[in-house]
Amino acid sequence: MTLPFFSATDDPGPDFAGLVQRLQIPFRTQPVLDRPGAGQPGPAFRHGTTVVALRFVDGVVMAGDRRATEGHLIAHRTMDKVFPADRYSAVAIAGAAGPAVEMVRLFQTQLEHYEKVEGVVLSLEGKANQLGQMVREHLPMAMQGLAVVPLFAGYDLARGTGRIFTYDVTGGHYEETEHSATGSGGRDARTTIKLGYRVGLSRDEAVELAIQALYEAADEDSATGGPDVIRGIYPLVATVTAEGFDAVGEDEVAERFAALIERRRTEGAQR
Repeated sequence: MTLPFFSATDDPGPDFAGLVQRLQIPFRTQPVLDRPGAGQPGPAFRHGTTVVALRFVDGVVMAGDRRATEGHLIAHRTMDKVFPADRYSAVAIAGAAGPAVEMVRLFQTQLEHYEKVEGVVLSLEGKANQLGQMVREHLPMAMQGLAVVPLFAGYDLARGTGRIFTYDVTGGHYEETEHSATGSGGRDARTTIKLGYRVGLSRDEAVELAIQALYEAADEDSATGGPDVIRGIYPLVATVTAEGFDAVGEDEVAERFAALIERRRTEGAQR
């Protein structure tokens, strides 16, 4: 198909997702899934699992494991679940992997489109609202088993602090004051963060706590992938501060996991 063009008097507007729908561009599809008969298993879809976010003194830390599952099988070991939404915000995904990644790409494009059309960056609250609208539009697929539950965080330039937002499948979004986690291992990750969290964490302390949370979640939840030392696969960790989105280096993450495993080995030997 040919790309649409707009004259100087024909403003496409700042809402990219709405523009796609208005022009009937086949950007994404929402298939109707056949419901399985009684006693018959439904189709297996790839699912992302555990992601966490917590505030620290200079912003927020966001982290996610790398495992994707299809039922009881490991479908993918190196899935990315933490993405920059724009320079000052990040989004992490849990739930049906395919629609989740597609939602992130549309969200990134929406924020870029808004900035180009309006000439200003959307506020962090506005970004959270935009993502909530996308989750709400995804509800028909969620009702068919393809739920997407993102986690959104960023640095609020107006307030000078990091902020975290959680979502439900209906598109409702709620601000968390300190930390949050979602996905199949979210409960165990949240428990670990609650035990170790305090106001005013440094960057290193927050990264360390996020890593511990994913480690404990992987220890209890089979769908959450822990550090794979043999393959050199480690969770993704990123920070968002006044300087913008910054992915934590894989070498640093690997070093922190190695130290954590060594501490646990030593503690076990002393018991």
